[in-house]
Amino acid sequence: MTAPNSQTPNNEAPMSKVSVDESTVVLGIETSCDETAVAVVMGGTDVLSSVVASQLAEHARFGGVVPEIASRAHLEALPHVTAQAMQQANIDLSRVDAVAATVGPGLIGALLVGVSAAKATALALDVPFIGVNHLEAHLYAALLDEPNAKFPMLFGLVSGGHTLFVEMLDYDSYQVIGQTIDDAAGEAFDKVARFLGLSYPGGPAIDAAATRGNDKAINFPRAMLNDGLDVSFSGLKTSVINHVRANPSVSTDDVAASFQRAVVDVLVHKARRAARQINARTIALGGGVAANSLLRREMTLAGNTDGMEVVLPSREMCTDNAAMIASAGWYCLRRGEVSTLDAGANPNLKLGAGQR
Repeated sequence: MTAPNSQTPNNEAPMSKVSVDESTVVLGIETSCDETAVAVVMGGTDVLSSVVASQLAEHARFGGVVPEIASRAHLEALPHVTAQAMQQANIDLSRVDAVAATVGPGLIGALLVGVSAAKATALALDVPFIGVNHLEAHLYAALLDEPNAKFPMLFGLVSGGHTLFVEMLDYDSYQVIGQTIDDAAGEAFDKVARFLGLSYPGGPAIDAAATRGNDKAINFPRAMLNDGLDVSFSGLKTSVINHVRANPSVSTDDVAASFQRAVVDVLVHKARRAARQINARTIALGGGVAANSLLRREMTLAGNTDGMEVVLPSREMCTDNAAMIASAGWYCLRRGEVSTLDAGANPNLKLGAGQR
């Protein structure tokens, strides 16, 4: 199966110039949302540099990401971030064998900044351009920290825009076996945090407030807990809002802790069920919500109980970064999948079955 990002077989692109091995260097660019990131990765797993410029301060006063501000900030930051990444990697641009960039999903204006820069760089260096699916890259982010993780693997991708359970048979073969039917877990965190008057971004704010609260104070619903592998968080969000409106003097910390506990209970329960169903040897997490302290703790305990290895990427690898883009680009290159220079961006790109 050809990946859904205008990739071409190796007999139609400059792929023939690249011998893909542990010395192959990929420059990765990530601009899908509100982080401008550039990284250099060698051999798919050796991170020579990873630089991220956050736009948090620009968006915080709006309580969320403003697309136009994000695009302009990427334009301003990308040249400096690229120079910093190359300096940290301590290599010359001439050493780069391919350039990878996120082509989706994400904010269209933000995506185009990175895609345009990557294609221009690839053209100037006469090396392949690789359009990377941001969601697929998250699968590789966890493996950057644990390259020897055992397959089959159950991967939980939990972020602001997506909640997916993915069966991975190896580095090049995966399929989605469960997902949210409405709000993503991170989206629920952000919306609840905003309603409670907590700071932006909502995930870390709820995580912090929960440490001061009682997570058994309010028994919020765990929708679809024993129903398949899909999840639903829209009703939980509504339940929080209704409870606070009916009990205006309720402790914000207790609400945050009880809400977080409900989300984590669902994610851990579904992950364990999915892992048993596919006979997984490993459970791995990725995406911004994977940085949540309670989720990391409970998933580790669940894995230990079930006799499975648990791979938790560093918090830097949970959030958006370009090391995962460069790593995914290396695996695409190894499969002979490169993109044409007329490839665009797809803000609604899905994670398909990676059977190749």
